[in-house]
Amino acid sequence: MKDVMGVINLVNELDDMEELTYNRAVASVPFGGRYRLIDFILSSMVNSGIRNVAVFTHTKYRSLMDHIGSGREWDLARKRNGIFILPPAVEELQEMLRGDLFYFYKHRDYFYRSSQEYVVISRSHMVCNINLEDVVDFHKESKADITLVYKDDDDQNQAKCRRIQVNSEGRVTVIQDHFGRTESNKISMEIFVMKKELLLDLVETSLSEGYDHFVRNAIMKNTDRLTIYGYRYRGYLGVINTIQSYYQHSMKLLDPDVWNELFFKPGSIYTKVKDEPPTKYTPKSFVRNSLIANGCIIDGSVENCILFRGVKVGSGVHLKNSIIMQNCQISERASIENAILDKDVTVSNDTVLKGDPKAPFIAVKRKII
Repeated sequence: MKDVMGVINLVNELDDMEELTYNRAVASVPFGGRYRLIDFILSSMVNSGIRNVAVFTHTKYRSLMDHIGSGREWDLARKRNGIFILPPAVEELQEMLRGDLFYFYKHRDYFYRSSQEYVVISRSHMVCNINLEDVVDFHKESKADITLVYKDDDDQNQAKCRRIQVNSEGRVTVIQDHFGRTESNKISMEIFVMKKELLLDLVETSLSEGYDHFVRNAIMKNTDRLTIYGYRYRGYLGVINTIQSYYQHSMKLLDPDVWNELFFKPGSIYTKVKDEPPTKYTPKSFVRNSLIANGCIIDGSVENCILFRGVKVGSGVHLKNSIIMQNCQISERASIENAILDKDVTVSNDTVLKGDPKAPFIAVKRKII
């Protein structure tokens, strides 16, 4: 995979995650107790042997830069290649509204200077553990212009995603945007493989015609002209760009089969390391079917929950079907059910919070309830 570079494109990424993305990009939304959404595609690229990865940021990327840092946790802190975080190179405020092709053009020197022949372009909200080496091999063997990764899936109704149709030869014939009437269970995973030369040609051609969106303009408008083949992915996929889909796929992590498949097959998922002590369980604590990170102190009842690092659960507390993020403090006798608490939330004594599984209660970061 020395001839392949990776691009994680965060420009114009769909965002319906409300309170969870008021101050952070979708890519840096916490997930699974200690991870961020970007960890999955970043780890997949590294596990597949890609050593040159660019992250095209757009807005609210401070926490993302803090999370990725030098890329050491993903073995991308290198003298040559490694991780490149590319902020929007805009000269006027109005340029912030332009599509992703405009940003690719602004950073075209990065592409010209890289030595790789092929490029894998992806998003951050497709949570999966995929062997991209197989996808690139498929692309080379098929001699397609573009390979698009998709999954047959009827269970992504709570997220927004593109759907495709392929013919008997595996060629993509229809790509439907995030809305429409196409009845297909084939979900586009927004992962594309192509030659770097073709990408740069699409960038310049589309911009010269007045278009600046990669998928909507450069790919969908040229479906007949370009040879686009679909690569079928068979592993677990979580499309996470709405609150409902975030809650749905978080709760699925409590299934050991889903957990093992997503985090360990075909490779491990890496994230930023933080040194925390083991979680402390008092004699009065009761914990069942929950995912609990290190550094927590549990003195109450926790059932079907995901607790991030450093959460404190007081005496008499009852937590059920909830996601409690880093450093939250749940005071004595509080009751929380079907909720998502962002980082550093404090819940006072005897407070009762109850949401619905289809519309969970959400508390923003650092809120005191």
